[in-house]
Amino acid sequence: MNDLTASNIDRQNVLNNRYAVNALQETLGFTGMLFEGEYRFTKKMVAEFYEVDLSTIDRYLSQYSDELKYNGYFLCKGKQLKELKLQFAHVINEVSKTTQLGLFNFRAVLNVGMLLTESEKAKQVRARILDIVISTIHKRAGGGTKYINTRDIDFLPAAIEEENYHKNFTTSVGKYVQGHKTFKYAQITDLIYQAIFKEKAKEYKILLKLDTTDNLRKTLYAEVLRCISSFENGIGYAIESEYQANGGQQLSIERVKELITEQEQHPAMRPFIYDAQSKMASRDVAFRDVFHNNIAEYLRAVTPEEFDRFIGNKSIDFDKIIELSENKDVLKRLKQAENDE
Repeated sequence: MNDLTASNIDRQNVLNNRYAVNALQETLGFTGMLFEGEYRFTKKMVAEFYEVDLSTIDRYLSQYSDELKYNGYFLCKGKQLKELKLQFAHVINEVSKTTQLGLFNFRAVLNVGMLLTESEKAKQVRARILDIVISTIHKRAGGGTKYINTRDIDFLPAAIEEENYHKNFTTSVGKYVQGHKTFKYAQITDLIYQAIFKEKAKEYKILLKLDTTDNLRKTLYAEVLRCISSFENGIGYAIESEYQANGGQQLSIERVKELITEQEQHPAMRPFIYDAQSKMASRDVAFRDVFHNNIAEYLRAVTPEEFDRFIGNKSIDFDKIIELSENKDVLKRLKQAENDE
C-alpha cells in the first residue's frame, strides 16, 4: 500500500476499514455538518480542506464518479435538501432555488485525498492514512499481524479439520510413496503449496518473515486451510488407490506430481483453489502488507465484513479460545512452532 493514487484496491482497503476511518476522522479533525447521523461536506468544504480549486474537485468527480459515489458522495435533493437548508443554510450558503447539492461523507473526503495529485495537503493526508491504517490494524490485532488469521472464528474448525485430514495424507505418503520419509513429504507438500498458492513453503516463509521454527500452517486463513485439507485428502486417497491397484507397488515422486497436477486442474477443485488464492493475496496485502506476486491476479479489496472478522467485534482471542475449547490438545499443537514444512 505505497501509492494510493495509483491503486483502487489499496484505496478501497482503507475505506472499507471503518476502524482506521474513525481514527483518521479524529486525527484530522475535519467534521463538517452533522446531518442525519453522519458528517457531510460540500464541494467547497472539500476544496478548501485540500487547498485546491472547485474546478479540480469537479474534475475528479467526473473522472472517478463511480468510485466516489460508492464511497459516499451523493446528490442531496428534494425533502432531504430542504431539511439540510433549514439546518445549515448559514454554512452551505446556497441560493434557495438550488434543487440539488453534491455532498461527501468522510469516507468520500478521504477518497478524494487519495486521488488528488495536485494538492500538497492531500499528499500529507495520504502519509497520515498509511501510518494510521498500519497502527490501527496492529493495535486491534493485539500488537502484530503474523497470526491475524487466527482471530477469525472460522480458523478453529478449519484448523481442527485440517489436522485430521493431514494425518491421513502423511500416512498415505509414508506408506505408499517411494523415498525417504522426510524428504518425500517435503517435496510433495511443496508441490501442493505450489498448486494452491504458487509458492514453496520456503518462499512463503520469506515473504511473511517467518522464523525457521514458525509453523507455516498456523499463519494460513481458514479458507486456505480448508483448500489444503481437500487437496491433501484427495491426493492421499489417489495415492492409496493407485498403490492397491498396482498390487502394492509404491508410487514414484514423479507419479505423485502427475496426480497433483490432475487434482489442481479438476473442475471440482478449481473453486476452492480460486477462493484460497483470492483470500491469501487480498488479505495479506491488507492486513500484513505482504504482496504475493505469483497470485497477484487474484487480488481484490478486503470487504468491511472481513475487517470485522479479523480486527473487529467479530474477531476472537485465539489463546483464550484454546483454554475453553474441547479440542485443547489439537489447538495447543497448532500453537507450537513445528518446523515440518
